[in-house]
Amino acid sequence: MKLLKSWYGILILALPSLFAFATQTLTGTINLIMVGDLGFIVIAVVGVSNIIMYNVFAIFSGIGHSVNYLVAQNFGNNDMKKGMQRTYLALFVSFGVALLIALAGWLAADSVLRLTGGSEELLSTGNEYLELRFYAMAFGIISFVFHGFFRGVGDTKTSMIVSIFANVLMIGLTYGLTYGHWGLPQMGLIGAGYALLIGESLQLLVCLIVFWGPMHKRYHTRSLPKPDLQELKLITRESGKLGLQEFSMSISMYIFTIFVLRLGDLAAAANEVALSVMSFGFMPAFAFGSTATILVGQEIGQRRPKLAKAAGTNTAILGTIFLIALGTAELIWAVPIAKMYSDDPGVYELAAYLIQISAYLQLFDGFYNFYAGGLRGIGDTTFLMRASFVLSIFMFIPLTYLFVMVFEWGSIGAWLALYSFLVALGVAVMIRYYRTDFNSVRLTEAHG
Repeated sequence: MKLLKSWYGILILALPSLFAFATQTLTGTINLIMVGDLGFIVIAVVGVSNIIMYNVFAIFSGIGHSVNYLVAQNFGNNDMKKGMQRTYLALFVSFGVALLIALAGWLAADSVLRLTGGSEELLSTGNEYLELRFYAMAFGIISFVFHGFFRGVGDTKTSMIVSIFANVLMIGLTYGLTYGHWGLPQMGLIGAGYALLIGESLQLLVCLIVFWGPMHKRYHTRSLPKPDLQELKLITRESGKLGLQEFSMSISMYIFTIFVLRLGDLAAAANEVALSVMSFGFMPAFAFGSTATILVGQEIGQRRPKLAKAAGTNTAILGTIFLIALGTAELIWAVPIAKMYSDDPGVYELAAYLIQISAYLQLFDGFYNFYAGGLRGIGDTTFLMRASFVLSIFMFIPLTYLFVMVFEWGSIGAWLALYSFLVALGVAVMIRYYRTDFNSVRLTEAHG
């Protein structure tokens, strides 16, 4: 009975996050399907742009992740005065980062796209679209800090509602602006870029309204806290470590994409379709990983280490059940799913095969996310940074080069390298979680 109650509590937090991530994933999937009618070059452009944006987001995502776990600890410790101080410092940092991202899009979008080594047709088609994606990301990185705060205080429902609003808007605008429906101009791929930009900017506006509106009564969000240099250093340090953790994985995925692009535009399109489908596996992994951060962080804040560790374990069990069910569906219906993206036999047949390879191997990506979420909750960010960096740079990239360029195993070789890396990373993080003595864990504090 006690276990069922614990699982119920986990699901109450996890399901809104799951729906939020599902909406984001579904938005990317529907948008890719909609622009897919413009040809496989456009599919490849969107895929390459997604990887580039994933890297940009990863570099600075640590700001939102650090707010998430620090606020969770402060909330559990009933010290939201410090939680608000840390949130405002993170927002200040994220605003500066947003300006840098927008400037990079304006000055260097063409150069960044050219570095992928794609064809001239891909470069000419994708330049302006990528620039718009940079501008959209500038808004998104600030919104991510607000979502980190919402989840840190356990309000995953608000995060879900805001995400659903923004993503439904992006889907509608993509449809309208790409093909000229509902009285909107027909802009093709560029219209899809503007749709994301408008959606991200309005999401940030809604976050501000919620943060300064309904949340003020409980957390005094309109009261500007006194700046603290030591807390700013803490936010910067933790953001840097978590950002490097994500960036080392994303840059290796970027290099992975470069190797795949060497196989031709058709292989790149099939790879993007498969990644889009597999993102439905990343979705519950992220959702339950985020829930682990919240629950573990709050229990540590209340100085209940035994319950903190158990919360991480129970979250991982429930997340694994979700991934097994999802993997089974992907294994059975891989071909019809791939056909939803493209009617080109070369694209959907290769994509379906990649999906089937990944169906159950994605469990290890789940282990990584579940237990990394738990380790974030206790502030063990240094290990996460080191494990991600070492395995990404010294295992994933060399294996991808070996399997694709040396052994010439094509797309299959690339994906075997990807899942070899995820197996190693998932196992390493899980072992770290269970070898950690939670009784010795303390709240993360700034030190002079």
